[in-house]
Amino acid sequence: MSRELIAHNRPVYDDLHPRVYGAAAGLVAWFVLSAWILFDRQNNDVELALMFVTVLLFVAVLLPWLLSQIWQRYDYRHDPHPRSIPFREWRKGEFAVWGSTINSTHATIDMLLPLAAVAFGLTAIGIVFLICASLAP
Repeated sequence: MSRELIAHNRPVYDDLHPRVYGAAAGLVAWFVLSAWILFDRQNNDVELALMFVTVLLFVAVLLPWLLSQIWQRYDYRHDPHPRSIPFREWRKGEFAVWGSTINSTHATIDMLLPLAAVAFGLTAIGIVFLICASLAP
């Protein structure tokens, strides 16, 4: 933990690092794969629900990605970064939120924690479901 009360000379970023988006997409993929692997019982009713969830999450990941690509292409507010920022450097900076800033690590945790809870929670529920199904007569 830093002893500085005020963070001096830290860069302030207004966009998340690409690795954070990759981790978010990975957690969504984990959720979809665990749903298909752990809950698919070759039943048409279950497959239909899983297909709808898969399409919904696919669109939920695809639309923000497409919008970010369009935004980057037509953003004339400032010049793009001359070089790719390493994740270690981005993590030590500040992240702009509304009218303030927070630590970039805290912003990453705030974004990824709900996705991780849902993905890992569904995996745990699926494992318990499989154990109970195998013990049932």
